[in-house]
Amino acid sequence: MDRISDMQFFTAVIDAGGIGAGGRRLGLSPASASERLAGLEARSGARLLVRTTRSLTLTDEGQLFLEAARGILAEIADLDARLRDGANRISGRIRVETPVDLGRNRIAPILDMFMAAHPDVSVELILGDGFSDLVREGIDFALRFGALADTSLVTRRIGPNRRLPCASPSYIARHGTPRVPAELAEHDCLVMQFGNRPDDRWRFRGEQGDIVVQVKGRRKANDGDLIRQWAVAGHGIAMKSVWDVGADIAAGRLVELLPDHSLAGSALQIIYPAGRQLPRRSRALMDAVVLGLDRLAG
Repeated sequence: MDRISDMQFFTAVIDAGGIGAGGRRLGLSPASASERLAGLEARSGARLLVRTTRSLTLTDEGQLFLEAARGILAEIADLDARLRDGANRISGRIRVETPVDLGRNRIAPILDMFMAAHPDVSVELILGDGFSDLVREGIDFALRFGALADTSLVTRRIGPNRRLPCASPSYIARHGTPRVPAELAEHDCLVMQFGNRPDDRWRFRGEQGDIVVQVKGRRKANDGDLIRQWAVAGHGIAMKSVWDVGADIAAGRLVELLPDHSLAGSALQIIYPAGRQLPRRSRALMDAVVLGLDRLAG
């Protein structure tokens, strides 16, 4: 018999004022209730009650056990209530991971609106252009670009993505506009670093098939938002997702280059570990992110 059941039985006996009466509350016969108490005392290694024909008296050990049992059972009841409450309303902590640029410029405003609508929610936004282990890091869900090698993750597609080379009008005025992908090799390109791997081989569409251009430049970073800022400042040509630079292109801060050669990229998607039952708060935030990004894309 487990200790929680022992505690429930013992408190029922004390509250009912008798072994038989306490046992009946739990569906036990008087004989079974007496056996249950004897077993509890044997497991405890101490006598808990002094029994007479008319009354029950707690021993010191029994009083200690009763107080501890009432406290533990109260905590369990409180936890159950909080879990039930959490299942019926949006509350609690959510940990979300996104690429740096997307998180700062697209996801953060969506989080602001979501948290304003749900004041009992707290959100930890983890910005990173790498690939964390979601289970080990305790992340509820993440946003990622590109195909995933990890088949243990569930994916929810948000929308299409296109990577494109872009530069500021000031850079173009100084260095000219590349007319074909191969000319990028002569330009100062802004290289994104993913861990130990630099993203310096840019892929384009050509008349005879895909073209891969090896690019180089004086600036390299593992922060996608910094790459975008450098491009806006005129420091070079960047290869960026349309999700990241669409607003800059619409405002004229950046200009898309080689539009006839760009390739459709992998979709932006939400991922989370398979087999995990997401809390309602996480599902609600996921829906808000999808809706918010769809509106921005539209």
